[in-house]
Amino acid sequence: MTIFEVTLWGIRIAPTYYGLAYALGFLGAYGWIARRKKFSESELDTLLYAIIAWIMIGGRLGYVFFYNFSYYLSNPLKALAVWEGGMSFHGGIIGVTIAILLYGRFMPKNIWSVADEVAVTVPFWIFLGRIANYLNNELIGYAGYAGPFAMVRDGVRHFPSPLVEAVLEGLVLGAVLWHYQRKNPRTGVLAGIFLAGYAVARIASEVFFRLPDAQIGYLAGGLSLGSWLSLAVLCAGIGIVYIFWYRSEGVRAAR
Repeated sequence: MTIFEVTLWGIRIAPTYYGLAYALGFLGAYGWIARRKKFSESELDTLLYAIIAWIMIGGRLGYVFFYNFSYYLSNPLKALAVWEGGMSFHGGIIGVTIAILLYGRFMPKNIWSVADEVAVTVPFWIFLGRIANYLNNELIGYAGYAGPFAMVRDGVRHFPSPLVEAVLEGLVLGAVLWHYQRKNPRTGVLAGIFLAGYAVARIASEVFFRLPDAQIGYLAGGLSLGSWLSLAVLCAGIGIVYIFWYRSEGVRAAR
C-alpha cells in the first residue's frame, strides 16, 4: 500500500509503508551500531548494505519456497515481482546469516561479534515492519473481534495481530536484548537470545491471535507454518545460548 502518490517531471513517486519501514530500520540500525564504535564507517556501511541486500533476497526466496511454492513454480517470473508483496521473516534470517558469513569472510571481524551487534537492532526493524503489516491490513488475527484497532476484511472485524507482534517481537524483545547488551555478555549470546526470543514471541502470536496463511492453513499439531519454522529457530537460539553462555561458563569453572 502506498503512502501517497505524486508525479514529478513524468516520474511517478509512490513510497510504501514497507519502503518507509526498511528506510527507518536502516537508519536506526546504523545509528545504534555506529554509536558503539565497534566498526569503522566503511566497515559499517559494507555490513548494513550487505544485510539489506540479503534480507531482500532471503526474505523473497523464503516466501517463494516456504509459503507459495506451487504458485511460483507455475509462474516463475512472478517470483521477481517483489512490488506485489510477499516476504518471509524466516527467509530474511537466512539472508542475514549469509550476509554475516560473507562479511566475516572478507573483513577482519568475528562473525559472532557481528551477529550480536546486528541482533540488537533487528527488533526495531521488526517493530516497523509489523506496523506496516497493520497499515497494509495484512496478517490478520481471529475474526469476530470487537475491541479497538480492529482490522476489517470483507466487512468482518479481525484482531490486530500485527500490533501484538510489534510489541512482543519488537518492543519487548528489543528491551531484553538492550538489557543484556549493557551487561556485555559473552560473544554469541545476544544472537542466541534474539533467535530464541523472536521464536517464542512469534509462536505465541500465531497460536493465540493470528490466522494462518490462507493458502496453507494449519499443519500438524494445529500449528501454522510460521510456528513450525519458528520452532526450528527456537532450537537454534537455545543451542547458541547454551554453547556460548552456559557451556563456556562450565568450562571456565572447571579450569
